[in-house]
Amino acid sequence: MTDGFDGQKRETLRRFAAIGAAAPFVGSASADAGDDANETREAIRGYVPTTPGAHFSKLRDDLRLGTGEAQYHLRKLEEDGEIESAKDADYRRYFPADRFDALDKRALGYLRRDTPRGMVLALLRDPDATGADLAAELGVSRPTISAAAADLDDAGLLDRTDGYALTEPERLLTLVVRYADSFDAAAVEFADDAASLVRYDP
Repeated sequence: MTDGFDGQKRETLRRFAAIGAAAPFVGSASADAGDDANETREAIRGYVPTTPGAHFSKLRDDLRLGTGEAQYHLRKLEEDGEIESAKDADYRRYFPADRFDALDKRALGYLRRDTPRGMVLALLRDPDATGADLAAELGVSRPTISAAAADLDDAGLLDRTDGYALTEPERLLTLVVRYADSFDAAAVEFADDAASLVRYDP
């Protein structure tokens, strides 16, 4: 069982390491690091730009890393200026260094949460959707929609003055399209319809 898990972990690391090795902003792991450290760092280098805004637990689990192992390599990459992190409520989210502004980071953080992401997608499709419409479409309660709307409002992404209106629809649209594969099937479906309308290169 252990060999199977280790094999899956190594395959996961190799897949993201291949992305990391090709990424234009990537540096190299320190010369005194062993092969496993190099492979792990390259995997993180590949993962972070393709899944920006992922929080620590998601990154750790997706790369099949131990908690201490993930903390160590993330700290080293952050110290080297290759990645950066931002605190978001109870989460610490990771981004490629110097690529996103503060509002992009907040937007990506909310797009990585199921209810806010569903609301954003629904409002991008139908800007006139009401709270009741959103609750029905997402299969959640009105209080859940209201709480998520308040958070999006506080983040500067939603205006609740007269119904619900996205304040940064183009920014949110381009982030959804660019990183759809790292969200969920609904985002991919949305992006397939919208990709021809936007170009985004942060």
